[in-house]
Amino acid sequence: MAQKVQSIDALRRLVGEEVGVSDWVLVDQAMIDDFARMTGDHQWIHVDQARARKESPFGDTIAHGYLTVSLMTRLSYEIGAWPDHLGAIINYGIDRLRFLSPVKVGSRVRLRSVLGAVEDRPDGSLLLRNNAQIEIEGVEKPALVADTLVLLVPNAKD
Repeated sequence: MAQKVQSIDALRRLVGEEVGVSDWVLVDQAMIDDFARMTGDHQWIHVDQARARKESPFGDTIAHGYLTVSLMTRLSYEIGAWPDHLGAIINYGIDRLRFLSPVKVGSRVRLRSVLGAVEDRPDGSLLLRNNAQIEIEGVEKPALVADTLVLLVPNAKD
């Protein structure tokens, strides 16, 4: 699981290391339906189980790719590989994202994260580059791989 990082220096020593693996989270039809409602993406491969069981190459509904992406935030907070005393932790972007396997309804997924780099920025913030994978329980290929960017902003008093 996650390594508790006590300082920025300790964080820098983790470059190239796995910083954590989250717990598993269930992707059920209710989660998929909620995401469809929020995004307006009601394509049948996500929300129509009867049709998906008959017509989909996956044999059932699948999670939206961007639902899987959105779980990275929740699961990264669970891993939490940064010092507690920071002012803000901001999703800064994704440099590379590939969807490799569909997340079928009823699957459990988790995040595995390797710290790729810690970059100092002129404003005193730090840019973390993480090599992230969302794994699907029992499936060899991950659901997705991504190079994520996280901005760590110190407290104004630091």
